[in-house]
Amino acid sequence: MNKELCRCSWVDLSKPDYVAYHDTEWGVPVYDDNKLFEFLTLEAAQAGLSWYTVLKKRDNYRAAFANFDPVKVAAFDDAKAAELLQNPGIIRNRLKVAAAINNAARFIEVQAEFGSFSNYQWRFVNGAPQQNSIASPGDFRATSPESDAFSKDLKKRGFKFVGSTIIYAHMQACGMVNDHQNNCFRKTAVKTD
Repeated sequence: MNKELCRCSWVDLSKPDYVAYHDTEWGVPVYDDNKLFEFLTLEAAQAGLSWYTVLKKRDNYRAAFANFDPVKVAAFDDAKAAELLQNPGIIRNRLKVAAAINNAARFIEVQAEFGSFSNYQWRFVNGAPQQNSIASPGDFRATSPESDAFSKDLKKRGFKFVGSTIIYAHMQACGMVNDHQNNCFRKTAVKTD
């Protein structure tokens, strides 16, 4: 791990897994539906918590939520939900677990309507990542008109834990917006990934 590279100010260099996430995943455009469902589920789990808290539990989430296969998660019954609430490897919040199961069913409905969730999601940025100028930490935003519209549409479709702030974080993670700081070594790399 090269600590000499200039990175976004939010990256804690003392946490190698956090650095690796920033350096290899955050902001890279994602078109794979299972990966999009993973990010949507993890962002919802993050609500009220730090991303690092969720990132540390990511492998546990993969195991608990059938490797983020929306068809399998949508089939989870009350017994499975109760089992998940006993799993110390995930965030044991009843509403968040219920939202993940509900959102899997809604996700499948969107896939059926649009051919893929990716097709649906990327419409909110006209199919191409938005390139934002982030000169300093104060330039980071929590929402955007696009995340407002995306969030509103998801809610209309019955998704839970999809407020505009959560959806903007999802957009950042999935590369719908390039919010790497201007001096970050990933800013240009993500443009060409």
